[in-house]
Amino acid sequence: MIKGDIFFNLAVRSVRINFLRSMLAAIGIVIGVVAISSMGMLGTNMQLEVKDQLSASANTIVVSPDVVRMGPPGFTPSSSSTSNGITKNELAKITMAVGSNGTVIPVYSTNTEFTINSVAGRGSVYGLNPLDIPKFLSLNQTYGNGTTDIGAGEVLVGAEIAQNFNLRVGTRIRIGSFNSASRPELRIAGVLQPRGTVADGISTDNGIVVNDNWYTNQYGGENEWNQVNVIVNDVDDISGIESAISEKVNANEKTPVIRIRDATSQLATETAALSTVTTFIMAIGGISLLVAAVSIFNVMMMSVSERIQEIGILLSIGTEKGEIRRMFLYEAFILGLLGAAVGGACSLAIGYTVVEAMIGTTAYFFEPASILYVPAAMLIGVVVCVISGMYPAWRASNMDPIDAIRSEE
Repeated sequence: MIKGDIFFNLAVRSVRINFLRSMLAAIGIVIGVVAISSMGMLGTNMQLEVKDQLSASANTIVVSPDVVRMGPPGFTPSSSSTSNGITKNELAKITMAVGSNGTVIPVYSTNTEFTINSVAGRGSVYGLNPLDIPKFLSLNQTYGNGTTDIGAGEVLVGAEIAQNFNLRVGTRIRIGSFNSASRPELRIAGVLQPRGTVADGISTDNGIVVNDNWYTNQYGGENEWNQVNVIVNDVDDISGIESAISEKVNANEKTPVIRIRDATSQLATETAALSTVTTFIMAIGGISLLVAAVSIFNVMMMSVSERIQEIGILLSIGTEKGEIRRMFLYEAFILGLLGAAVGGACSLAIGYTVVEAMIGTTAYFFEPASILYVPAAMLIGVVVCVISGMYPAWRASNMDPIDAIRSEE
Protein backbone atom coordinates (compact mmCIF):
# COMPACT_ATOMS: atom_id res chain seq x y z
CA MET A 1 0.00 0.00 0.00
CA ILE A 2 1.28 3.45 -0.87
CA LYS A 3 1.76 5.88 1.99
CA GLY A 4 -0.94 8.50 2.34
CA ASP A 5 1.34 11.55 2.13
CA ILE A 6 2.40 10.51 -1.38
CA PHE A 7 -1.08 11.28 -2.62
CA PHE A 8 -0.77 14.82 -1.36
CA ASN A 9 2.53 15.12 -3.27
CA LEU A 10 0.80 13.80 -6.37
CA ALA A 11 -1.91 16.43 -5.96
CA VAL A 12 0.73 19.17 -5.61
CA ARG A 13 2.48 17.87 -8.71
CA SER A 14 -0.76 18.01 -10.71
CA VAL A 15 -1.38 21.61 -9.67
CA ARG A 16 2.20 22.55 -10.50
CA ILE A 17 2.12 20.91 -13.95
CA ASN A 18 -1.13 22.68 -14.82
CA PHE A 19 -0.31 25.81 -12.87
CA LEU A 20 -1.80 28.38 -15.27
CA ARG A 21 -5.05 26.47 -15.62
CA SER A 22 -5.24 25.99 -11.88
CA MET A 23 -4.66 29.69 -11.16
CA LEU A 24 -7.27 30.76 -13.68
CA ALA A 25 -9.75 28.48 -11.96
CA ALA A 26 -8.77 29.86 -8.55
CA ILE A 27 -9.42 33.45 -9.68
CA GLY A 28 -13.12 32.86 -9.13
CA ILE A 29 -12.40 31.92 -5.53
CA VAL A 30 -10.28 35.07 -5.13
CA ILE A 31 -13.11 37.26 -6.42
CA GLY A 32 -15.68 35.51 -4.25
CA VAL A 33 -13.59 35.82 -1.09
CA VAL A 34 -12.92 39.51 -1.79
CA ALA A 35 -16.59 40.24 -2.50
CA ILE A 36 -17.94 38.49 0.60
CA SER A 37 -15.32 39.80 3.03
CA SER A 38 -15.28 43.37 1.69
CA MET A 39 -19.05 43.72 1.71
CA GLY A 40 -19.26 42.08 5.13
CA MET A 41 -16.65 44.45 6.55
CA LEU A 42 -18.39 47.45 4.98
CA GLY A 43 -21.72 46.52 6.53
CA THR A 44 -20.18 45.81 9.91
CA ASN A 45 -18.27 49.10 9.92
CA MET A 46 -21.48 50.94 9.11
CA GLN A 47 -23.27 49.19 11.97
CA LEU A 48 -20.46 49.92 14.43
CA GLU A 49 -20.35 53.58 13.45
CA VAL A 50 -24.13 53.97 13.79
CA LYS A 51 -24.04 52.14 17.11
CA ASP A 52 -21.35 54.45 18.49
CA GLN A 53 -23.11 57.57 17.27
CA LEU A 54 -26.46 56.49 18.70
CA SER A 55 -24.80 55.45 21.95
CA ALA A 56 -23.68 59.06 22.38
CA SER A 57 -27.36 59.94 22.89
CA ALA A 58 -28.27 56.73 24.68
CA ASN A 59 -29.28 58.73 27.77
CA THR A 60 -31.87 60.75 25.85
CA ILE A 61 -35.62 60.14 25.71
CA VAL A 62 -37.50 61.83 22.87
CA VAL A 63 -41.15 62.77 23.42
CA SER A 64 -43.14 63.89 20.37
CA PRO A 65 -46.82 64.30 19.42
CA ASP A 66 -48.42 60.98 18.53
CA VAL A 67 -50.86 62.36 15.95
CA VAL A 68 -51.66 65.63 14.20
CA ARG A 69 -54.08 67.00 16.70
CA MET A 70 -55.72 69.74 14.64
CA GLY A 71 -58.25 69.29 11.90
CA PRO A 72 -60.76 71.03 9.62
CA PRO A 73 -63.85 72.78 10.97
CA GLY A 74 -66.07 70.27 12.72
CA PHE A 75 -63.15 67.91 13.41
CA THR A 76 -63.33 66.26 16.81
CA PRO A 77 -59.84 65.59 18.18
CA SER A 78 -59.12 62.20 19.73
CA SER A 79 -57.63 63.84 22.80
CA SER A 80 -58.20 66.86 24.97
CA SER A 81 -55.38 68.64 23.12
CA THR A 82 -56.04 70.80 20.05
CA SER A 83 -52.38 71.57 19.40
CA ASN A 84 -50.10 70.22 16.72
CA GLY A 85 -47.22 70.06 19.18
CA ILE A 86 -46.39 69.38 22.79
CA THR A 87 -48.37 71.92 24.80
CA LYS A 88 -47.28 73.89 27.84
CA ASN A 89 -49.54 71.76 30.02
CA GLU A 90 -48.05 68.55 28.62
CA LEU A 91 -44.54 69.93 29.08
CA ALA A 92 -45.35 70.60 32.73
CA LYS A 93 -46.53 67.01 33.15
CA ILE A 94 -43.38 65.68 31.50
CA THR A 95 -41.23 67.84 33.77
CA MET A 96 -43.13 66.61 36.81
CA ALA A 97 -42.73 62.96 35.74
CA VAL A 98 -38.98 63.35 35.21
CA GLY A 99 -38.41 65.22 38.45
CA SER A 100 -34.78 65.30 39.54
CA ASN A 101 -33.89 62.26 37.42
CA GLY A 102 -33.08 64.26 34.30
CA THR A 103 -33.15 67.48 32.33
CA VAL A 104 -36.14 68.45 30.16
CA ILE A 105 -35.39 70.35 26.94
CA PRO A 106 -38.32 71.53 24.75
CA VAL A 107 -37.45 71.91 21.05
CA TYR A 108 -39.06 73.81 18.17
CA SER A 109 -38.09 72.63 14.70
CA THR A 110 -38.83 73.16 11.03
CA ASN A 111 -37.10 73.11 7.64
CA THR A 112 -36.14 76.26 5.79
CA GLU A 113 -34.15 77.77 2.98
CA PHE A 114 -31.24 80.08 3.73
CA THR A 115 -28.61 82.13 1.94
CA ILE A 116 -24.99 82.70 2.91
CA ASN A 117 -22.86 85.05 0.81
CA SER A 118 -25.47 84.86 -1.98
CA VAL A 119 -25.21 81.06 -2.03
CA ALA A 120 -28.49 79.22 -1.35
CA GLY A 121 -28.95 76.24 0.91
CA ARG A 122 -31.56 74.29 2.82
CA GLY A 123 -31.56 72.74 6.29
CA SER A 124 -33.33 72.25 9.61
CA VAL A 125 -33.95 75.05 12.07
CA TYR A 126 -34.14 74.33 15.79
CA GLY A 127 -35.49 76.82 18.31
CA LEU A 128 -33.89 76.33 21.74
CA ASN A 129 -33.58 78.20 24.98
CA PRO A 130 -29.94 79.41 24.99
CA LEU A 131 -29.53 77.99 28.50
CA ASP A 132 -30.39 74.50 27.19
CA ILE A 133 -27.91 74.51 24.29
CA PRO A 134 -24.69 73.70 26.21
CA LYS A 135 -26.46 70.80 27.95
CA PHE A 136 -26.11 68.63 24.85
CA LEU A 137 -24.36 70.66 22.13
CA SER A 138 -20.77 71.88 21.97
CA LEU A 139 -18.89 74.34 19.77
CA ASN A 140 -16.09 73.82 17.29
CA GLN A 141 -13.72 76.70 17.99
CA THR A 142 -11.64 76.14 14.83
CA TYR A 143 -14.07 78.44 13.01
CA GLY A 144 -13.55 81.21 15.53
CA ASN A 145 -14.40 81.85 19.15
CA GLY A 146 -18.13 81.34 19.39
CA THR A 147 -20.75 81.31 22.11
CA THR A 148 -23.89 79.27 22.77
CA ASP A 149 -25.51 82.24 24.52
CA ILE A 150 -27.24 83.42 21.37
CA GLY A 151 -29.54 86.40 21.26
CA ALA A 152 -32.49 87.11 18.98
CA GLY A 153 -30.20 88.14 16.11
CA GLU A 154 -27.70 85.27 16.36
CA VAL A 155 -27.56 81.64 15.26
CA LEU A 156 -25.40 78.55 15.56
CA VAL A 157 -24.77 76.48 12.43
CA GLY A 158 -23.87 72.82 11.94
CA ALA A 159 -20.50 71.44 10.88
CA GLU A 160 -21.61 70.51 7.34
CA ILE A 161 -22.98 73.98 6.64
CA ALA A 162 -19.80 75.58 7.98
CA GLN A 163 -17.64 73.35 5.80
CA ASN A 164 -19.75 73.62 2.66
CA PHE A 165 -20.02 77.42 2.86
CA ASN A 166 -16.51 78.05 4.26
CA LEU A 167 -17.89 79.97 7.23
CA ARG A 168 -16.33 81.87 10.09
CA VAL A 169 -17.87 83.18 13.27
CA GLY A 170 -19.40 86.55 12.43
CA THR A 171 -20.59 85.59 8.93
CA ARG A 172 -24.12 86.70 8.10
CA ILE A 173 -26.92 84.32 7.13
CA ARG A 174 -30.36 85.09 5.70
CA ILE A 175 -33.10 82.68 6.73
CA GLY A 176 -36.32 82.19 4.80
CA SER A 177 -37.74 81.38 1.38
CA PHE A 178 -35.62 82.43 -1.58
CA ASN A 179 -38.65 84.16 -3.08
CA SER A 180 -39.39 86.16 0.05
CA ALA A 181 -38.79 89.88 -0.31
CA SER A 182 -37.81 90.32 3.32
CA ARG A 183 -35.68 87.70 4.97
CA PRO A 184 -34.11 88.32 8.38
CA GLU A 185 -30.33 88.51 8.46
CA LEU A 186 -28.63 86.99 11.50
CA ARG A 187 -25.06 86.74 12.71
CA ILE A 188 -23.40 83.33 13.06
CA ALA A 189 -22.30 83.22 16.69
CA GLY A 190 -20.67 79.77 16.56
CA VAL A 191 -20.21 76.49 14.71
CA LEU A 192 -21.35 73.26 16.35
CA GLN A 193 -19.31 70.10 16.65
CA PRO A 194 -20.38 67.36 14.20
CA ARG A 195 -22.85 64.89 15.72
CA GLY A 196 -23.42 62.36 12.94
CA THR A 197 -26.37 60.00 13.32
CA VAL A 198 -28.10 60.70 16.62
CA ALA A 199 -31.19 59.31 18.30
CA ASP A 200 -32.38 62.54 19.91
CA GLY A 201 -34.00 63.88 16.74
CA ILE A 202 -31.75 66.96 16.56
CA SER A 203 -29.49 66.55 13.53
CA THR A 204 -27.54 69.77 13.70
CA ASP A 205 -24.81 68.88 11.18
CA ASN A 206 -26.93 70.38 8.41
CA GLY A 207 -28.98 72.53 10.77
CA ILE A 208 -29.30 75.95 12.31
CA VAL A 209 -29.97 76.63 15.99
CA VAL A 210 -31.79 79.86 16.86
CA ASN A 211 -33.07 81.51 20.02
CA ASP A 212 -36.50 80.09 20.90
CA ASN A 213 -38.02 83.58 21.19
CA TRP A 214 -36.80 84.50 17.71
CA TYR A 215 -38.17 81.19 16.39
CA THR A 216 -41.72 81.78 17.66
CA ASN A 217 -41.69 85.40 16.46
CA GLN A 218 -40.66 84.18 13.01
CA TYR A 219 -42.68 80.97 12.65
CA GLY A 220 -45.37 81.23 15.34
CA GLY A 221 -46.47 78.25 17.41
CA GLU A 222 -45.40 79.59 20.80
CA ASN A 223 -45.66 76.93 23.51
CA GLU A 224 -46.31 74.25 20.89
CA TRP A 225 -43.04 72.31 20.78
CA ASN A 226 -42.28 69.76 18.08
CA GLN A 227 -40.54 67.51 20.57
CA VAL A 228 -39.25 67.40 24.12
CA ASN A 229 -35.93 65.77 24.90
CA VAL A 230 -35.24 64.31 28.33
CA ILE A 231 -31.58 63.80 29.20
CA VAL A 232 -31.63 61.30 32.05
CA ASN A 233 -28.98 61.21 34.76
CA ASP A 234 -28.77 57.41 34.80
CA VAL A 235 -29.49 55.27 31.72
CA ASP A 236 -30.80 52.52 34.01
CA ASP A 237 -33.73 54.80 34.86
CA ILE A 238 -34.87 55.26 31.24
CA SER A 239 -37.58 52.61 31.31
CA GLY A 240 -39.06 53.92 34.57
CA ILE A 241 -39.00 57.53 33.38
CA GLU A 242 -40.70 56.60 30.09
CA SER A 243 -43.45 54.82 32.00
CA ALA A 244 -43.90 57.79 34.34
CA ILE A 245 -44.17 60.23 31.40
CA SER A 246 -46.70 58.04 29.62
CA GLU A 247 -48.81 57.70 32.75
CA LYS A 248 -48.78 61.44 33.38
CA VAL A 249 -49.58 62.60 29.85
CA ASN A 250 -51.53 59.74 28.26
CA ALA A 251 -53.44 58.46 31.29
CA ASN A 252 -56.66 60.46 30.86
CA GLU A 253 -56.73 60.45 27.05
CA LYS A 254 -58.85 58.27 24.75
CA THR A 255 -55.79 57.60 22.62
CA PRO A 256 -52.10 58.31 23.29
CA VAL A 257 -51.22 61.94 22.57
CA ILE A 258 -47.44 61.49 22.70
CA ARG A 259 -44.89 59.03 21.38
CA ILE A 260 -41.91 58.10 23.50
CA ARG A 261 -38.71 56.62 22.10
CA ASP A 262 -35.04 56.32 22.94
CA ALA A 263 -31.80 55.22 21.32
CA THR A 264 -32.48 51.54 22.00
CA SER A 265 -35.41 51.30 19.60
CA GLN A 266 -33.70 53.34 16.88
CA LEU A 267 -30.49 51.35 17.25
CA ALA A 268 -32.40 48.08 16.85
CA THR A 269 -34.22 49.38 13.77
CA GLU A 270 -31.14 50.75 12.02
CA THR A 271 -29.01 47.72 12.90
CA ALA A 272 -31.65 45.38 11.50
CA ALA A 273 -31.87 47.44 8.29
CA LEU A 274 -28.10 47.51 7.84
CA SER A 275 -27.85 43.78 8.55
CA THR A 276 -30.43 43.06 5.87
CA VAL A 277 -28.61 45.21 3.31
CA THR A 278 -25.26 43.64 4.23
CA THR A 279 -26.64 40.12 3.89
CA PHE A 280 -28.15 40.96 0.51
CA ILE A 281 -24.90 42.44 -0.80
CA MET A 282 -22.89 39.48 0.50
CA ALA A 283 -25.33 37.13 -1.23
CA ILE A 284 -24.64 38.91 -4.51
CA GLY A 285 -20.91 38.51 -3.85
CA GLY A 286 -21.53 34.84 -3.13
CA ILE A 287 -22.70 34.35 -6.73
CA SER A 288 -19.06 34.65 -7.80
CA LEU A 289 -18.29 31.65 -5.59
CA LEU A 290 -20.94 29.63 -7.43
CA VAL A 291 -19.26 30.56 -10.70
CA ALA A 292 -15.92 29.58 -9.16
CA ALA A 293 -17.38 26.25 -8.06
CA VAL A 294 -18.32 25.45 -11.67
CA SER A 295 -14.82 26.41 -12.80
CA ILE A 296 -13.17 24.24 -10.14
CA PHE A 297 -15.47 21.35 -11.03
CA ASN A 298 -14.49 21.67 -14.69
CA VAL A 299 -10.76 21.75 -13.86
CA MET A 300 -11.08 18.70 -11.63
CA MET A 301 -12.96 16.75 -14.30
CA MET A 302 -10.22 17.64 -16.79
CA SER A 303 -7.61 16.49 -14.28
CA VAL A 304 -9.38 13.13 -13.91
CA SER A 305 -9.66 12.69 -17.68
CA GLU A 306 -5.95 13.48 -18.21
CA ARG A 307 -4.83 11.01 -15.53
CA ILE A 308 -7.00 7.98 -16.31
CA GLN A 309 -4.01 5.69 -16.94
CA GLU A 310 -2.27 6.93 -13.77
CA ILE A 311 -5.44 6.16 -11.82
CA GLY A 312 -5.63 2.67 -13.40
CA ILE A 313 -2.04 1.88 -12.45
CA LEU A 314 -2.59 3.08 -8.86
CA LEU A 315 -5.72 0.96 -8.52
CA SER A 316 -4.05 -2.11 -10.05
CA ILE A 317 -1.19 -2.07 -7.52
CA GLY A 318 -3.59 -2.13 -4.60
CA THR A 319 -4.32 1.53 -3.92
CA GLU A 320 -7.65 1.84 -2.13
CA LYS A 321 -10.52 3.81 -3.59
CA GLY A 322 -10.52 6.13 -0.57
CA GLU A 323 -6.90 7.06 -1.26
CA ILE A 324 -7.71 7.91 -4.88
CA ARG A 325 -10.58 10.08 -3.70
CA ARG A 326 -8.31 11.75 -1.19
CA MET A 327 -5.73 12.55 -3.88
CA PHE A 328 -8.23 14.53 -5.93
CA LEU A 329 -9.78 16.14 -2.87
CA TYR A 330 -6.27 17.24 -1.91
CA GLU A 331 -5.98 18.88 -5.32
CA ALA A 332 -9.30 20.70 -4.88
CA PHE A 333 -8.24 21.73 -1.37
CA ILE A 334 -4.94 23.15 -2.70
CA LEU A 335 -6.77 25.18 -5.36
CA GLY A 336 -9.17 26.50 -2.72
CA LEU A 337 -6.36 27.29 -0.30
CA LEU A 338 -4.40 29.23 -2.93
CA GLY A 339 -7.46 31.19 -4.04
CA ALA A 340 -8.53 31.86 -0.46
CA ALA A 341 -5.04 33.01 0.58
CA VAL A 342 -4.76 35.46 -2.30
CA GLY A 343 -8.36 36.57 -1.78
CA GLY A 344 -7.79 37.11 1.94
CA ALA A 345 -4.76 39.31 1.31
CA CYS A 346 -6.62 41.30 -1.34
CA SER A 347 -9.65 41.61 0.96
CA LEU A 348 -7.65 43.55 3.53
CA ALA A 349 -6.45 46.09 0.97
CA ILE A 350 -9.68 46.34 -1.03
CA GLY A 351 -11.92 46.22 2.04
CA TYR A 352 -9.93 49.01 3.71
CA THR A 353 -10.26 51.16 0.58
CA VAL A 354 -14.00 50.47 0.23
CA VAL A 355 -14.70 51.28 3.89
CA GLU A 356 -12.67 54.50 3.69
CA ALA A 357 -14.45 55.58 0.49
CA MET A 358 -17.99 54.68 1.58
CA ILE A 359 -17.94 55.61 5.28
CA GLY A 360 -15.11 58.12 5.48
CA THR A 361 -13.41 56.46 8.45
CA THR A 362 -11.59 53.19 9.13
CA ALA A 363 -11.74 53.53 12.91
CA TYR A 364 -13.64 50.25 13.20
CA PHE A 365 -11.93 48.33 10.38
CA PHE A 366 -9.70 46.21 12.61
CA GLU A 367 -12.41 45.50 15.17
CA PRO A 368 -12.89 41.71 15.63
CA ALA A 369 -16.47 41.88 14.32
CA SER A 370 -15.17 43.46 11.11
CA ILE A 371 -11.94 41.60 10.44
CA LEU A 372 -13.63 38.25 11.17
CA TYR A 373 -15.15 38.33 7.68
CA VAL A 374 -11.73 37.70 6.10
CA PRO A 375 -11.06 34.24 7.60
CA ALA A 376 -14.78 33.41 7.31
CA ALA A 377 -14.78 34.17 3.57
CA MET A 378 -11.51 32.24 3.14
CA LEU A 379 -13.03 29.20 4.85
CA ILE A 380 -16.12 29.41 2.64
CA GLY A 381 -13.86 29.56 -0.44
CA VAL A 382 -11.94 26.44 0.58
CA VAL A 383 -15.14 24.53 1.41
CA VAL A 384 -16.65 25.45 -1.97
CA CYS A 385 -13.58 24.06 -3.72
CA VAL A 386 -13.59 20.81 -1.78
CA ILE A 387 -17.31 20.32 -2.45
CA SER A 388 -16.70 20.98 -6.16
CA GLY A 389 -14.03 18.28 -6.17
CA MET A 390 -16.18 15.57 -4.57
CA TYR A 391 -17.81 14.20 -7.70
CA PRO A 392 -14.61 14.15 -9.80
CA ALA A 393 -12.85 12.39 -6.89
CA TRP A 394 -15.65 9.84 -6.61
CA ARG A 395 -15.62 9.26 -10.37
CA ALA A 396 -11.86 8.68 -10.36
CA SER A 397 -11.99 6.23 -7.45
CA ASN A 398 -14.72 4.10 -9.09
CA MET A 399 -12.92 3.53 -12.39
CA ASP A 400 -12.24 -0.02 -13.54
CA PRO A 401 -8.43 -0.48 -13.34
CA ILE A 402 -8.24 -2.57 -16.54
CA ASP A 403 -10.31 -0.13 -18.62
CA ALA A 404 -8.36 2.80 -17.18
CA ILE A 405 -4.97 1.29 -18.15
CA ARG A 406 -6.20 0.47 -21.67
CA SER A 407 -7.56 3.97 -22.25
CA GLU A 408 -5.76 6.36 -24.57
CA GLU A 409 -5.07 9.93 -23.61
